[in-house]
Amino acid sequence: MSLSSVTKPLISVSILAVVAMQLPFVRSVLSLNETNAYLHHICINGEGTFKSGSPYEKEIKQLIDFLSSFIKDYSFVHGVSGIGPDDINVKFQCRGDTLQAKCRSCLVTAFSEIRSKCPNNKGRIIWYDNCHLDLSSIYTYGQIDYKNNFYMYNSKDVSGDTKSFNKNTKAFLHNLKAKASSKENKPYVKDYMYAAGGKSLGTVKLYAMVQCTQDLSLKNCTVCLDWIIKKLPDCCNGKQGGRVLSPSCNFRYELYPFVKN
Repeated sequence: MSLSSVTKPLISVSILAVVAMQLPFVRSVLSLNETNAYLHHICINGEGTFKSGSPYEKEIKQLIDFLSSFIKDYSFVHGVSGIGPDDINVKFQCRGDTLQAKCRSCLVTAFSEIRSKCPNNKGRIIWYDNCHLDLSSIYTYGQIDYKNNFYMYNSKDVSGDTKSFNKNTKAFLHNLKAKASSKENKPYVKDYMYAAGGKSLGTVKLYAMVQCTQDLSLKNCTVCLDWIIKKLPDCCNGKQGGRVLSPSCNFRYELYPFVKN
């Protein structure tokens, strides 16, 4: 869906919308998407800056306010405003199992925090458990962002055969990737380009999810997920949980349930 006019920003909406960090073990009772922890942010210096109180800053807020009105119906939104060096490009997406009320709340929180953490950067990205917000002066709709990514991992190691665990985790993530990027998926639904599930590995059960932003094609979703899954050995070798996140796609796995059915 897209809206445009002389006075309004261009909006496209579809339904659903490296820093290493250690994560402590989180018990499953608190992990089923009940919290919205801040994960990471990036201030992109190469895209320039703007002055506080300038028309550019006011236009960003107007665009965010306009996009937030669509969150009640959608969980992925994209908006464009401005001309030339003053372009404003916004992409926002919630995790596939996030309720609409929490999705909108996450956008409000993300915009407030990124204004504090990167107050004058035109390019800035922030991630939370439930969502991520990508602000840029560059039009990147449909493109994979290979520059801005990071990973996190559980500080505890798995017991037993680490090599086998890594192999099985990688295989399971690839299975979920195939589901998320399948041509059988229906666009304009909440969990488009999102897949999650669980798999028994001997005495433990592995839970995982993968997701792409809905501006990507199915082909680029596959490419993006292949790219970050390759980072698994570097990010989370033998760890009980881990994730790799970029503005275009992400994966996460744990030994406890963390997504809602």
